Amino acid sequence: MGSGGREHALAWKLAASPDLTRLYAAPGNPGIAQHAECVDLDVADHSSVIDFCRTRGVELVVIGPEAPLVAGLADDLRAADIAAFGPGRAAARLEGSKGFTKRLCLAAGIPTAGFVAVNGRAEAEVALRGTFGLPVVLKADGLAAGKGVVIATTRAEVTQALDGFFAEGDAALVIEEWLDGEEVSLFAIADGQTVVPFGTAQDHKRVGDGDTGPNTGGMGAYSPAAVLTPALEARAMAEIVAPTVAAMAAAGTPFTGVLYAGLMLTRTGPKLIEYNVRLGDPEAQVLLPRLDTDLLPLLAAAARGALAEAEPPRFADAAALTVVVAARGYPGTPAAGGTIGGLDRAQAGGATVFQAGTRIEDGRLVACGGRVLAVTATGASVGEARDRAYAALGQVAFADGFHRTDIGGREIGREIERKIERGAAV
Repeated sequence: MGSGGREHALAWKLAASPDLTRLYAAPGNPGIAQHAECVDLDVADHSSVIDFCRTRGVELVVIGPEAPLVAGLADDLRAADIAAFGPGRAAARLEGSKGFTKRLCLAAGIPTAGFVAVNGRAEAEVALRGTFGLPVVLKADGLAAGKGVVIATTRAEVTQALDGFFAEGDAALVIEEWLDGEEVSLFAIADGQTVVPFGTAQDHKRVGDGDTGPNTGGMGAYSPAAVLTPALEARAMAEIVAPTVAAMAAAGTPFTGVLYAGLMLTRTGPKLIEYNVRLGDPEAQVLLPRLDTDLLPLLAAAARGALAEAEPPRFADAAALTVVVAARGYPGTPAAGGTIGGLDRAQAGGATVFQAGTRIEDGRLVACGGRVLAVTATGASVGEARDRAYAALGQVAFADGFHRTDIGGREIGREIERKIERGAAV
């Protein structure tokens, strides 16, 4: 279920499974159509989705985006005896409500930033005067497509942020202390009881080079995130992810699906910034190319509560890096209808171009969204993957598109430092 770059990566990986008999995508996109039969289904119309699954004998539904999960699509599928990979409505509150997640962390002793949950501007202004210094983090409590976060460093920025959050009246807001450290993403797969790690990544949220400009859904990513060492990953699983899955099970709202933990690596250890309840986009585009094991039986085992019996996920030592090509105007109003070409040339050298905001119009591939493509390559290092991805990107013809030129730059700098320390040639 879905139509973005994450869903293209999922379809691409699922299509490679020897266990697959037939793959449908709803609604899909032209890239997904290379791997699946795309069907015109409204993901918000749960009855139509269920009827389609029954008619076609669908045995497993993989739900990509967050909105249908928060809306309870997985619950309705399971009630119809159709296996679904993804959390139900109650468990999806981990992403759907920042306040819910913060309160769960408080109750379960999960390390996270200090916070206050407010409802309305007056409450927010009281909290900001009495509790928090600067910088301070303000988050919309509901779904915001990765863009509902403001890090305010001055009082003027705080006022501007509040003007934006409350432009249409009072709303729920979470105000957090600012954490000093490096941000990293840890993924895990759960079946309600069992949880296993599913790789690491770092993405680039800001629209411009040098991490400038507004937040976006993600302008690029790389995997693995070496800064999250095996010891830190084990600590995050033990102190953050596993207690969350246990708390959800104890509350009678077991979590099934991908749990995506955004972490801050502070001086005292990993702390939870927020959860997403699905694969990230563009993180899926760097995780799945590194996955050496079959994805389909893993998702099927999680959906039926048998994850402990499944082969654990195993990732290649190789790195992967993806560069997002967005339409001019993003993350505001993106230009639509621009012709896209050169994808075959871009992929000729081994890169993979995942499509997101694309459609076919008069026989042409054109842009129809903010983030349009994700050009992904692998290599022995992040630097090598970066070079291959940008070389492939140079073959793409999209006059209305733009991209960042510095994806992976921080990690590539660390790779160079490690080589120097070893006395290796740079």
